[in-house]
Amino acid sequence: MRDKAPKRDEAPWRDGEPIRDGVIYVAQGAGYLELAIASALSLQAVSPELAIDLYTDQPVPGGGPFARVHPIPDVPTRAKVACMPQSRFERTLYLDCDTLVVQPLGDLFGLLERFEMALAHDVRRASDLIREGHEVVTPYAFPQLNTGVLLYRRSPGTAAFFADWARRYRRAGRARDQVSFKDLIWTSDIRFYVLPPEFNLRRVTLMDAWEPMDVRPTIIHSHRLLQHLAGQGQRRVHTLADLMQVERDALAAEWRALELPVRSAAGDDPAARFALAEDRVRAEQQVRCSGLGT
Repeated sequence: MRDKAPKRDEAPWRDGEPIRDGVIYVAQGAGYLELAIASALSLQAVSPELAIDLYTDQPVPGGGPFARVHPIPDVPTRAKVACMPQSRFERTLYLDCDTLVVQPLGDLFGLLERFEMALAHDVRRASDLIREGHEVVTPYAFPQLNTGVLLYRRSPGTAAFFADWARRYRRAGRARDQVSFKDLIWTSDIRFYVLPPEFNLRRVTLMDAWEPMDVRPTIIHSHRLLQHLAGQGQRRVHTLADLMQVERDALAAEWRALELPVRSAAGDDPAARFALAEDRVRAEQQVRCSGLGT
């Protein structure tokens, strides 16, 4: 299948050398395209040496910040699962559209000298949502990994992995691809590395807790960046500063909804608050299930 215009860097070469490392996005619909452009511009600002490709079903006048624009393959699986193995780069970083890159990626791609794939744990790891598998039950200490930031290299192993993931995704019948991914990564022999959270920062309020020199926050990944696409009067979040405030407010609201303090009082057991929260969430789930007759 040929690429659709517009496109630049026609061959995977630059200045006579192969383009070894690159980043890809997958955007379906105008709203996600807008987010992908914003994320790509943030990446371009801190790591201008990286080539950035886009897979989309939308026109991109002038190509935007993308070196090449490709059509999304017409196959019966989730778009990003179909597009990842199509990358023209030897070493690829896939980014969801609801991301912002706030620091240079540095030597991140160097992980692929030793591993075939790298990604971070998901959040809400105590919840049934993130515990869910399709055919495999894993220990609590092996939760879902978040596939919204996924680093991988081209190899026979990753090609086979992506093909198996597409099959498992169709078989699972779940919208969330992490469900089938967890099953597969548990049973697979692929060499993978778990990224530290600063490379897929889902809880930006962690920046309120970290001490100086703890981390270099690098890739921000938040569904709040796309909340306006759901309608219901949600405002567009543009900047990390805006996102921090939204997340702080949401964090406080979640604790209050469970009638628990936002912060532990002096002398209280800080860990006990999390156990109480889980008990109350489970109790609420049981009440809802009883009301539905299940």
